[in-house]
Amino acid sequence: MALSKETVQYVADLSRISLEPQELEKFSLQLQTILDFIDQLKEPDTAGVEPTSHILPVSNVFRDDVPSPCLPVEKTLANAPEKEGNFFVVPKVIE
Repeated sequence: MALSKETVQYVADLSRISLEPQELEKFSLQLQTILDFIDQLKEPDTAGVEPTSHILPVSNVFRDDVPSPCLPVEKTLANAPEKEGNFFVVPKVIE
């Protein structure tokens, strides 16, 4: 994919970035190099390769979601600096 200086300037304008002419030249070449590398990644035949998410055979270990007794309200609020009824009192953050 060919990348023109006009395209780079257009993207810079959208990003509200002002580029000097030498920066435009430099970034155009760098972005073209990146796009050429991405094109190289498309070349190998990966038809028979199974997708992987990790190089090692790891899997998540999940436990069953089993309900257990809740902590009593009194014990939950025992160390609260300030409480009101069955609730924690916190500083107001929205006026």
